[in-house]
Amino acid sequence: MASRIKILPDSLASKIAAGEVVQRPESVVKELLENAVDANAASIELIVKQAGKSLIQVCDDGSGMTEEEALLCIHKHATSKISSMEDLESIKTLGFRGEALSSIASVCQLEIRTETRDAEIGTLLKIESENEITTEKISTSKGTCVAVKNMFYNIPARRKFLKTDNTELKHIIDTFNRIALAHPEIAFKFYNSENLIFDYAIGTLEERIEQIFADNMMEALIPVIQETDYLSLNGFIGKPSIFKKSRGEQYLFLNKRFVINKNINHAVFTAFENILEKGDYPFFILFLTIDPKKVDVNIHPSKLEVKFDDEKDIYNFVLSVVRKSISSHDLVPTMSFENQTPQGEKLSFNAFTSVKQNDFSDRPNFSQREPRERTAVTDEDIDLVFSSLTKNIKTGESSSYDSVGNKFDKQIEHSASTEIETTFLIQLHNKYILSQIKSGLMIIDQHVAHERILYEKVLSRLDANMPFTQQLLFPIKIQFDVASYEILKELDLMVTKIGFKLKYLPKSYILIEGVPDDIKNGSEEKILREFVSEYLNNQTEKQLEEKDNIAKSYSCKAAIKAGDKLSEKEMRLLIDQLFATSMPYVCPHGRPIVIKISLEEFDRRFGRT
Repeated sequence: MASRIKILPDSLASKIAAGEVVQRPESVVKELLENAVDANAASIELIVKQAGKSLIQVCDDGSGMTEEEALLCIHKHATSKISSMEDLESIKTLGFRGEALSSIASVCQLEIRTETRDAEIGTLLKIESENEITTEKISTSKGTCVAVKNMFYNIPARRKFLKTDNTELKHIIDTFNRIALAHPEIAFKFYNSENLIFDYAIGTLEERIEQIFADNMMEALIPVIQETDYLSLNGFIGKPSIFKKSRGEQYLFLNKRFVINKNINHAVFTAFENILEKGDYPFFILFLTIDPKKVDVNIHPSKLEVKFDDEKDIYNFVLSVVRKSISSHDLVPTMSFENQTPQGEKLSFNAFTSVKQNDFSDRPNFSQREPRERTAVTDEDIDLVFSSLTKNIKTGESSSYDSVGNKFDKQIEHSASTEIETTFLIQLHNKYILSQIKSGLMIIDQHVAHERILYEKVLSRLDANMPFTQQLLFPIKIQFDVASYEILKELDLMVTKIGFKLKYLPKSYILIEGVPDDIKNGSEEKILREFVSEYLNNQTEKQLEEKDNIAKSYSCKAAIKAGDKLSEKEMRLLIDQLFATSMPYVCPHGRPIVIKISLEEFDRRFGRT
């Protein structure tokens, strides 16, 4: 009986292997661009036709190849980037597997023009099919130009699975921009057929970001930078104004290689947990630099997946650094009034306004008056006043009171001149607090402001394990449904830390013996019930971490409500406490707490500009 196991022919095996490397036109673009970067190019040009299906051409001004090297580069596992096991354990280049050109050549028609920097003549290598390889000497530019034609010409079934031109082109553009983003020191050009669609000049990372995304993009980003002997993290994270409802704008680079790592992404998302609403995704461009020996990039031919020696430590590092960057910047929406439609006007938020957290120059100022410097009034002055008054009554002459009265006038005048300008406070419809600031007007949502204060207070109490309980003179007995009763029993330790003192009775009854000192008299039962309901809702819909859920649920229900009238003293206290928090401009659920209207905007509206 003939053996059913056979060794596949090289031609068939190469086509199977190529499927891991060449999945679509974007795969070819990625491999060729990475080779160009590894060749120390200062300028790279990409040309595609029919979304890469008929032509992908990458030209660079890098080191180039000799004729011998050009012939070798199309063979399996032929590479100049590693030569030993030690090299594999410390990869510093983007490519290293020696599979790209071999795989491309097995499913496409390939043409390579190349010339080294010190050569006088270059090489042209053509591969029309596996058995048709030709070379010739040509005059060409320094560097390498690789043209890939007729993708999957010899595998029609694979070609049928390619998406529409628009879809394939989008994938190519995404990859092109990722590589261009990681290498602002290289100039990049992208031609779609004959049309130049991207032209990125050499510059800084900030300049490259604005080239790719928008001219004012940097105003919507928060810088991230932290260096240690072991690893470093730098780049930018987006403010809430550019959060998206879909993934796709998270750029993570490991040693300048674009990678996908769920754990690091999760660390960034967790750092944004107080700002992100369900369904929101943050924007970030982060560069993680680490010793290549501490990471394995040889997981998959695509080289998108990596493994770290100590993933947990890196997770905690990224989390703490991003959190620090977020907390160091205030996220303040600025309101402007723009003519959007002929029918009327709409409010729009300037997404690109920020204030340093430690800069108190543009916040409400509640400075007190300086002590008055009184001018001494003598007994003689008093006698003079009364004698003058008596004389005037008798004679009807004008009083000499002015001579002494001027002392009091000057005293009052002096007092006014030494007074520091204080901030006015107005409560608008028992919802919003209006306050004058140096740049214009600040509007504060009283509910979410108090929510932020309570949220951070609860988190600190949960960590401190020191409950602040207000003992009730008359305990309150209430009955819960079974689910809520059991939840409260389960959370009793944490609920006690918040400040509740509960006694669990039969038949789902609970005796409230003490409450947090934030709760007003008469609202104890209502807040406890709403807290449990909110906790259950968050647990089901948002799947929050337990401590975060408790803090958010309590702060949401215990906070001052829209409609609660506040005294001036209460408003001032609320604002002082708000700006003592780590993030005074965003509530725990991601809503803005503060909005500013600039003086320039007022001037514009009143026709002063």
